[in-house]
Amino acid sequence: MGLEVDIRKKVKGFSLDISFKNQGLHLGIFGASGSGKSMTLKCIAGIIDPDEGRIVLNDKILFDSEKNINIKPQKRNIGYLFQNYALFPHLTVEDNITISLNGKKEDIRPKLEEMIKLFKLEGLERKYPKQLSGGQQQRVALARAIIKNPDILILDEPFSALDSHLKESLEVELFELLKTYNKEVVLVTHNREEVYKFCDYMIFIDEGKSIINENTKEIFNEPKYYKVSKLLGYHNISEIQYLTNNTIKATRWGISYKIDALLNNEFTFIALKDNLLALNNSSVSNGEIVVEVAVLDIIESINSFDLLVKNVSYMQGDSISLKVDKKTFEAINLKDNLFLHIDNEALVYLR
Repeated sequence: MGLEVDIRKKVKGFSLDISFKNQGLHLGIFGASGSGKSMTLKCIAGIIDPDEGRIVLNDKILFDSEKNINIKPQKRNIGYLFQNYALFPHLTVEDNITISLNGKKEDIRPKLEEMIKLFKLEGLERKYPKQLSGGQQQRVALARAIIKNPDILILDEPFSALDSHLKESLEVELFELLKTYNKEVVLVTHNREEVYKFCDYMIFIDEGKSIINENTKEIFNEPKYYKVSKLLGYHNISEIQYLTNNTIKATRWGISYKIDALLNNEFTFIALKDNLLALNNSSVSNGEIVVEVAVLDIIESINSFDLLVKNVSYMQGDSISLKVDKKTFEAINLKDNLFLHIDNEALVYLR
């Protein structure tokens, strides 16, 4: 059971080469715009035909180039929520929801009423899409995707069409609704908050290739690759130089330090976890890396201060950014010597 994808597709100078398996978990397909995320979804749904490969859903072959199998989209039993919701402007809410259903009206009515109640669309049944808010349109599109009880639900950038002030509340609303759907769900996004909140497992796609397939929280904690770390919000990244067997230098910041275990030379970058950086007036180390720094810039936000600091012995280098909560910031004497404390657990090595 589950979803298996192993496909290749070439189109206008772009090559898609994706392979992954998912066993009933909420799956996130994550990557930058243009990386091939939506194309992967459309291949699964049958909207785009791969050049070669195989797609299997719950032991049913949807596509197999060697066996010449290619199930039509309407026969795949896939629920698809498009980026722009793709509602038919000339149809009412209830007609949009039931458009994929065949049968007598009296047989369809109970299913429609169930969707209307589930997605809180009471009173909107006879309205048209242009009369609905963005959140209401999203709920209609999701009801349409779920009404046929699909084997898998695909969400393609479900919040990209919403204004930012609506997004947070609608995220919570959508995720709560999806708890009632106990089958396979695939979410495509380039938003790290969405994939972290919703997806148990994630696939990172870069330039048409799946680079990393793992537990979502494990990837956030150890992104392994430079490109992955950048998209996941790691701000402080430096090339590293191997000085000796147990000494490394972060060249952008001019910081050298000793390591307990030998590293594989395939690691070429180091990133710092923001939440394991501290700034204070103490030079005393409790096993962490301590560097005297100068503050270059301070920006106040609602609950914290964003600071840029530089190693005082390497002012020609790059700055390090860190966030300091206001209570901690008040305890720092900016006129005295300042020291950046880097916990050893903050160090993330990247290929």
